[in-house]
Amino acid sequence: MTIAQTAKKYNLTADTLRYYEKIGLLTNVPRTYKGIRDYDEATCRRIEFIKCMRNAGVEIEALIEYISLFEQGKETVTARKKVLEQQREKLMEKQKSISITLEKLNYKINLYDEIISGKRKDFTED
Repeated sequence: MTIAQTAKKYNLTADTLRYYEKIGLLTNVPRTYKGIRDYDEATCRRIEFIKCMRNAGVEIEALIEYISLFEQGKETVTARKKVLEQQREKLMEKQKSISITLEKLNYKINLYDEIISGKRKDFTED
């Protein structure tokens, strides 16, 4: 698959794919005999993983560390697991914060629903 096709498939820009290659997230991207990138299934799986992690808020630096360890082979399994566990902990903290924010938003929306419907006359912003 060309870079344009791959970018479109994963809703990324070609510049983003080149950047991922430059910083070491995408390594050994296959190329045609003319030197044009030709993304294969393995590279696409890597892109899916990177995109999933980035969408969840995993930091680029953590992904670079993880991919670097992955490419060093089986002897880095413990270190890779540790990187993923650290990221999971950060995401769980973020999830907790988001839950608290959602509760506050739901409270406010319900308050406004009561005001709009006339069920509530007194109103103080808190």
